[in-house]
Amino acid sequence: MLDRSLAPEFRIPDDFDLIEPEKHILQSGANVFHMPTPNLDAVKIEVIGKGQRANLPLSQTLLPSFTLQMLAEGTQKRDAEQIANFLDFHASEISPILTFGHEGMSILSTKLHIFEILPLFLEMIETPTFPLEMLAKRKSQRRLSIQLEKEKTASRASQLFRQSLFGKNHPYGVEIYFEHVDEIKQEQLYFYSSQLLWQNLEIFVTGNFSSSEWEKLIEFLEQIPNRKGLEPVLLPQPEPIDSFHEIRESAVQSSIRVGKFSIPKTHPDFIPLSVFNTILGGYFGSRLIKNIREDKGHTYGIYSSLAEIGDINYFVIAADVQKAFTDEVIREIEHEVQLLCREPLDQDELEIVRNYQIGQMLSRFSSAFDLMDRFRAVHHSSLDLDFYQQKLSFLKKFTAEDILKIGQKYFKDQQLTQVIVG
Repeated sequence: MLDRSLAPEFRIPDDFDLIEPEKHILQSGANVFHMPTPNLDAVKIEVIGKGQRANLPLSQTLLPSFTLQMLAEGTQKRDAEQIANFLDFHASEISPILTFGHEGMSILSTKLHIFEILPLFLEMIETPTFPLEMLAKRKSQRRLSIQLEKEKTASRASQLFRQSLFGKNHPYGVEIYFEHVDEIKQEQLYFYSSQLLWQNLEIFVTGNFSSSEWEKLIEFLEQIPNRKGLEPVLLPQPEPIDSFHEIRESAVQSSIRVGKFSIPKTHPDFIPLSVFNTILGGYFGSRLIKNIREDKGHTYGIYSSLAEIGDINYFVIAADVQKAFTDEVIREIEHEVQLLCREPLDQDELEIVRNYQIGQMLSRFSSAFDLMDRFRAVHHSSLDLDFYQQKLSFLKKFTAEDILKIGQKYFKDQQLTQVIVG
């Protein structure tokens, strides 16, 4: 008999098999990666090209996002309402994908409806109309969003942190103003969609297709334009500053951002650094949570993370704290960072973090859709699924000394950029 009073035994797997997606190359030159989903009728298709935002003039930094959003606002055959109703009737979604490095569109549908949705998708790519009344509505919404984001101390702190790392005149640090919205014109949207979108395409398909259905899908995908990528513009050098404090007398809390430039996934220290980050502030049992939330009660949540923007990586600690304790929280953050650089973990904490990270990683491979997401994440860093095998291997065997070395190499006695809004 099963004894339900006992928790299941936690076992770390010796290994786990990850199946690479099937790769196809279209006649257009676009790469297609296919992850089969036997017995599952949901379909996801992501059409992703090289991002151009960093190559545009700073005044046009919003052009890619407006262009992608406006593709669904009308084609030569259908207006925005007809497009929305068609997607709703077929239980499908078409959504923009936009980062500094990549841009495109995602289709989420079913095998029953995907071949009805694809003609609409091609319409949106080939014959968008960018109606002026919908553009005016989008611009009004964006102005309101900019105003609201500036009023939120957390959003403002994140923006100013990136600006403190890169500088005001860098594409990754530029601050968005109403003037950037006013800059967007209908003719610019036509130009961007017809000349700059869909460069160096990669298409990620997750779904269950028969051989005949796959051939039919390929016929549609071949019709998507795949433009040759333009030579990237040389970005200016970042101009980081040590600290910035935007005072808000009426604010009841301060939003804090503390961090520095970091290393990419391809660096051999990235996996150990990710464990260091987890211990410091990457989960709910972290050092920062225990000190600043549980022991002192100065914040509801404080977290650290490894982030990337374009081809640059950075480390950041983020917290919203009681305004009166801002300086104390900054000191405690510095204390916890340096403590991890001086003193090795005890065995209990090490095993908790080990088990947590292994469990978290394995939970992210529960479906074919998850597997494609994980593949795309490493593929865009010029890696493959072997990255996760290497990560599991490290998580199973890392020692307190490994983490101490990472702290001493990347954080010991180093100046971190500090941004406070409040």
